[in-house]
Amino acid sequence: MQSDSQIPIAAAKKRRFAVSLALFYSAIFAVSGTHLPFFPVWLKAIGIDAAWIGLINALPAITRFTTLPQVTAFAEKRHAIRAAMMVSVLATAVGFAAVGLQQQPLALFLIYALTCMMWTPTMPLTDAYALRGVARYGLDYGPLRLWGSAAFAAGSLACGYLVDVIAARDLIWVIVAWAIVAVLAGLLLQPLDDVRHRTTERHAGTALLRDAGFWAIIAAAALIQGSHVAYYTFSAINWQLHGISGLTIAGLWTLGVVAEIVVFALSPRFSLHPSTMMAIGGLSAVVRWVVTASEPPLALLAVVQLGHGFSFGMTILGTMSLLVRRVPSHQIARGQGYYAACNGLLGAATSIASGAIYARIGDGLYCVMAAMAGLGALVIWSARHRLAPHPHSETSGG
Repeated sequence: MQSDSQIPIAAAKKRRFAVSLALFYSAIFAVSGTHLPFFPVWLKAIGIDAAWIGLINALPAITRFTTLPQVTAFAEKRHAIRAAMMVSVLATAVGFAAVGLQQQPLALFLIYALTCMMWTPTMPLTDAYALRGVARYGLDYGPLRLWGSAAFAAGSLACGYLVDVIAARDLIWVIVAWAIVAVLAGLLLQPLDDVRHRTTERHAGTALLRDAGFWAIIAAAALIQGSHVAYYTFSAINWQLHGISGLTIAGLWTLGVVAEIVVFALSPRFSLHPSTMMAIGGLSAVVRWVVTASEPPLALLAVVQLGHGFSFGMTILGTMSLLVRRVPSHQIARGQGYYAACNGLLGAATSIASGAIYARIGDGLYCVMAAMAGLGALVIWSARHRLAPHPHSETSGG
């Protein structure tokens, strides 16, 4: 039992961990919030043609299921997740700065590829660090993660404002600036206890991949989250075709992010089993995409957008909770890497297929996404009885 003098010290460590992680989440999501919508705009502004833009923008998805799992496994093997996060954001800032100095397509492609190899592991490494801290200090993942969602929205809105103020050729430096903020935030990250296993497991990675329960979690999550591809890719285009203004479209997207933040904030009050949360997320996505496919009036579309808090928010909360229960603490970064790779592979395949499907059936694409989300809900619901905590996970007490 802790003495009275130790309790304030433990509380201070817990608070420092939570604040530093929230700041880091905010910074890395601000990078994504400016990069995702405006990096292609910058590429076009410096004269890169559409074919090269398509190739360059495919690189983050490719690295998610190629080099990313190797980076996370290496960081975990070296017991250096926090250090890897700091190196990752530093390399990202340097990489984007180098990208900003290029205008030749091939040079851009190569430098951006190297940047993505270091940038894309940042999120799974951060989630692995967060889950260890959540278990270590008895925190809730949702309230920590919501700062990332808020920063993503703020970063997008701020960069959207800057598009009308600065030359499009200078947008890359906004991304670089946020990456530098992430580097500074990384310096504040608190060290965690060494969780290396007492007995070295020579085949830890393959053992994890032989775990059917783990596969059920990441496959269900990839299916449900992957069903959002049509929304991310074609919603703005489709809504414009139906006469919805750009400002209204921005408002609809913001509603979704706000709903996501609310769900994260309220998550400590949830008493549902994580597999049930994921199933609810999948079924919510089914309803959301079926209604969206029916070309609803604007008022109903706004209500449907609030469903993002369930289809995305509940799914990721359930996924993270199951991973921290199922994956041994000394393999959590490796588990996050496999999860990100599965998401990246299915997401990239879905993105490619959705273009052809949308060209043929338009809004009917959302019905295909609904079937995909429904399959994800079915997978996790079918596996719910096999998802007991792993004997060496933090939640098991092992």
